[in-house]
Amino acid sequence: MSEPMTVRARVEAPVKEVRHALTDAAALRLWLAEHAEVDLPERYAFWGRTTPEGDAPHQRPLHADDTTVRFSWPLGGVDTTVEFGVEEESPSSTIVSVSQTHFDFQEALAESNIRGVIQTYWCLMLANLAEHFAGRPLTPKADFTSSDLRAEVLIAASRERVFDSLIDSESVTRWFGYPIRIEPRVGGDYVMGDPSDDPHVAKVVELEPGRRLSVDWGSVEVTTWELEESEGRTRLTMVQSGFERPPYGAWCGNLSGLAELRRFHEVADWSPIWVS
Repeated sequence: MSEPMTVRARVEAPVKEVRHALTDAAALRLWLAEHAEVDLPERYAFWGRTTPEGDAPHQRPLHADDTTVRFSWPLGGVDTTVEFGVEEESPSSTIVSVSQTHFDFQEALAESNIRGVIQTYWCLMLANLAEHFAGRPLTPKADFTSSDLRAEVLIAASRERVFDSLIDSESVTRWFGYPIRIEPRVGGDYVMGDPSDDPHVAKVVELEPGRRLSVDWGSVEVTTWELEESEGRTRLTMVQSGFERPPYGAWCGNLSGLAELRRFHEVADWSPIWVS
């Protein structure tokens, strides 16, 4: 069995309120899933279109206390274990962690098993948990029943500023939280990852300044960002296309990046929610 995958994020709310949001069915239906039922210690379940293998509730609670919620979740034919943890950072902020067993990074890259979506799925969910407490619109969730990978958000910034933050390597690296190098021209390289660690290299195939950017990842997919003005804000539409089967892991990663892009433009004194 591989080591558990863990992601950690800062949520601007007291630890008691965050713990409640992790264990209250009504709250879970806002930031996590279409459907949720909680009656600890007997019942902890969530399911629906925005949950991997969410055709029915599959989770089973294992442990719950003031700082931890642990449950089993059969996923991809394996009984994985998920653990939520909350830790007080200050009276008004909480560090939330999610760990899940049976995650394999190579499976994630190859999209060969539904468990490959675990890391990016939880990044998106934690981003929405943080937005929930900030009173901000949530980022669209991934629909694991659909092959139409399209999302639309409004960003309180000009179209030019948002577009610049999509093509400037330093800006993208900051808000996406991963090394990215971009040659902002048609035919230019779009490199994700450390050059010394076998990075993923794509090509810019469309670039209309201030309006449209498309990146071709070869046989995997094409990612397109389209921008238009909307009453002083930017309506950003992101689409993934050109795939044989929906790359849900990559889609969740792009959606969680979209959440951080919005915060990058809209939150004063922005800093990433992610904690090493």
